[in-house]
Amino acid sequence: MAPPAHQSHRSPSPSQPSGKGEVSDLKLQLRQLAGSRAPGADDSKRELFKKVISYMTIGIDVSSLFSEMVMCSATSDIVLKKMCYLYVSNYAKSNPDLALLTINFLQKDCKDEDPMIRGLALRSLCSLRVANLVEYLVEPLRSGLRDGSSYVRIIAATGVLKLYHISTSTCIDGDFPSLLKQLMLNDPDTQVVANCLFALQEIWSSEASTSEEASRERDGLLSKPFIYYLLNRIKDFSEWAQCLVLELVAKYIPFDSNEIFDIMNLLEDRLQHANGAVVLATIKLFLQLTLSMTDVHQQVYERIKAPLLTLASTGSQEQSYAVLAHLHLLVMRAPMLFSSDYKHFYCHYNEPSYVKKLKLEMLTAVANEDNTYEIVTELCEYAANVDIPIARESIRAVGKIALQQYDVNAIVDRLLQFLEMEKDYVTAETLVLIKDLLRKYPQWSHDCIAVVGNISSNNVQEPKAKAALIWMLGEYAQDMADAPYILESMIENWEEEDSAEVRLHLLTATMKCFFRRPSETQKALGAAVAAGIADFHQDVHDRALFYYRLLQHNVSVAERVVNPPKQAVSVFADTQSSEINDRIFDEFNSLSVVYQKPSYLFTDKEHRGPFEFSEEVGHLSIQAPATDNVILAQRVEENDKDLLLSTSQKEDAGAVSNNGSAYDAPLYDGSSSLLAVSSAPPSTSSSQPSFDIDDLLGLSLQPAPAPLPSSPPVLHLNAKAVLDPGTFQQKWRQLPISLSQDFCMTPLGVASLTTPQTLLNHMQGHSIQCIASGGQAPNFKYFFFAQKVDDKSLYLVECIISTSSAKAQIKIKADDQSTAQAFSDLFQSALSKFGMP
Repeated sequence: MAPPAHQSHRSPSPSQPSGKGEVSDLKLQLRQLAGSRAPGADDSKRELFKKVISYMTIGIDVSSLFSEMVMCSATSDIVLKKMCYLYVSNYAKSNPDLALLTINFLQKDCKDEDPMIRGLALRSLCSLRVANLVEYLVEPLRSGLRDGSSYVRIIAATGVLKLYHISTSTCIDGDFPSLLKQLMLNDPDTQVVANCLFALQEIWSSEASTSEEASRERDGLLSKPFIYYLLNRIKDFSEWAQCLVLELVAKYIPFDSNEIFDIMNLLEDRLQHANGAVVLATIKLFLQLTLSMTDVHQQVYERIKAPLLTLASTGSQEQSYAVLAHLHLLVMRAPMLFSSDYKHFYCHYNEPSYVKKLKLEMLTAVANEDNTYEIVTELCEYAANVDIPIARESIRAVGKIALQQYDVNAIVDRLLQFLEMEKDYVTAETLVLIKDLLRKYPQWSHDCIAVVGNISSNNVQEPKAKAALIWMLGEYAQDMADAPYILESMIENWEEEDSAEVRLHLLTATMKCFFRRPSETQKALGAAVAAGIADFHQDVHDRALFYYRLLQHNVSVAERVVNPPKQAVSVFADTQSSEINDRIFDEFNSLSVVYQKPSYLFTDKEHRGPFEFSEEVGHLSIQAPATDNVILAQRVEENDKDLLLSTSQKEDAGAVSNNGSAYDAPLYDGSSSLLAVSSAPPSTSSSQPSFDIDDLLGLSLQPAPAPLPSSPPVLHLNAKAVLDPGTFQQKWRQLPISLSQDFCMTPLGVASLTTPQTLLNHMQGHSIQCIASGGQAPNFKYFFFAQKVDDKSLYLVECIISTSSAKAQIKIKADDQSTAQAFSDLFQSALSKFGMP
């Protein structure tokens, strides 16, 4: 039935037909047309078939039309057959009983005179993917592999692989791999050869672990005669097939250097191919073949530059980015070879930001004494870009070039000019770079400080920029007349400062300023130390208390500790290790290069970023005592996003952590300049005290009696506690964080933690169960739970362990908040015993 001419203003739901009886009407009309040979019947069928396919595409269940669709397929119209095959393939797997109805007409079509229909029918027959219909695939596949049409043989070769995945035994017992091998070596059509090669690689690789014959056959693909057989025909292959052949050749080990040159000569013209995938596959092969030949390897770099630069400047932006990512990897490995081509890395106005960012990194890498002026001039133009992230990146690029050059006169002048642009983000990035420049080139302090001193601290809001400004105020307090007063105004706004990084820099800068200008900074230092000791952030609190006790001990010693003579920084740490870059280079021409990380970091489940629980609880890996396998971590999606916060984000968010120390720190009352001491600081005797530190800072400290320590409650855990993943996930979302602490692992514990499983058994011995875990050295992540014996209240733990730093980050959520600290002590005690005999 045709849809009504007048449409309602409300559009129909995408999951329902537009008319209530639409599917029933279609069924009736299809049944009337089944077997009809009247003129125009095929045209009517087409319209009905199109409607059925459109309903199927938007998710409407039209499986009730299965028998009618099959009956209407008895036609010579290839368009009708294509739509029918699509319909059948879609519903066959979910309706295996209905799929049986299609076998007869598909087998009949496999013997049709038209090779196109034979191929389409064979492809549809193999796409049914119904295990109990495998017996009907064998003979059509055999006939297809011997068919006179190359199109049918292409389909049959792929069909063998589908058969292998549906029923491995049927494929192997039917000797289909041997038929494919014979076809691969003798067929004149290169696409047939490529499909056979692809199928055999997958079949023999899967069977190699259990079959010596399959292992020998797989190794036979890397024999010299077969490799040269493919190389001599490579020009006739399609682009996809050429990539397949080049990937196989990359695994071949040539006998000597002459053979290497022979292969490279055969593939020389592939570097000029219009398809980027073929060019990248050829480059990968050339680079791998010449790794042990240093001089030739360098010549390969020179040879592949032109093809890569040409590809990067043509095609879509996405293709350009993929090529530029590979070019970026090569530039980072050999920047000097690309130094003369720096103009190719200039950004164009119409390029997307992700392409510009990659080009900026390459401009930074290829900069040397000959081209620095031109590159820096170009980068300075980008600083005024309307795209703020690119403007930031360009300023950072200028700073990186300055840090790797010897003559930085012009670069420093350019950076100081950025401060005159009066743009907040430009000023912020420039301050951070000037701080790094002064660490490496302290001789430029006079010129830089003269300009920086004119910047109002109120105009600097970004934490990193504010921290850089504060560092310069403390480091060069003697050269900046207003340094003590600027610091004092910042200390007055201590409570309003959210960033722990800024508060830490403020403490240290005030100390440095005090040693240079004590009379002007005495009051500010007292307020800073008092505010720091009262700070909720553990690091700020500890540093302030450290400075307080250090000054109390001896001011001269404090000056030598906080403000010692410094040498210029010669080398800044690289952001990515050479080992990672080498791993990425080994995976050239893959997503690893585009993502700029090794494949195991984004393919293995235990390396997929922050560990999370799946919404589907059934997919959660539950700890079982009998297994030795690594339990894959799953994702807990918290509404407070605590699992996804990095360390810096936690600091910026002002996360309250437990100051679980062995001492009681002095408390600061914001309404007063005095410190209220909850317990007297330990007395430290100095043989030569310089003066009374309390009077110097104006803190007027008064000792108060220390409260008697209360004994922690005794906590007993249920050794047989059980918790299902759904309950854990729900509670983890609902409960607030009771404690967040860092714990130092023992050397024995670090040495024992080789897989996640080793710690699980240990914690079970302390009645602490694991519900999910994962990771690989040096980073492991666990989710534990425990239960009190008396009232059945639960404790949930997230534990992230880094064996490289020997530290564990622990977050605890508890039903009973009053016993959270007691459980934390018990958990840490169990963790400290890990690895001990």
